[in-house]
Amino acid sequence: MASKNSIDQTVCTDKNCPIHGSLSTRGSVKKGLVRSKKLASMAVVEIPILSKVKKYERSAKRRSRIHVHVPSCLNVKEGDDVEISECKKISKTKSFVVTKVL
Repeated sequence: MASKNSIDQTVCTDKNCPIHGSLSTRGSVKKGLVRSKKLASMAVVEIPILSKVKKYERSAKRRSRIHVHVPSCLNVKEGDDVEISECKKISKTKSFVVTKVL
């Protein structure tokens, strides 16, 4: 029996899948937490950023929320840790794709 986060090769017919389709990934690779998964092929991933503020000699926590494409072969739900990679622009706001569920 396959695990729930495994890749199902028989179901994936997505042309924007980096594993089974023709989408190539390049550039930055980031890890983050899935915050919203309301559409079937899109999710919002939150990436925490810890930066130093020289003036106050403290560190500031910030976050970056990125819209990503989710291939049909990956089972992603809210609260999952995922690895995302940069790719060509898929839509107006999506230029990252989920490559792995951690």
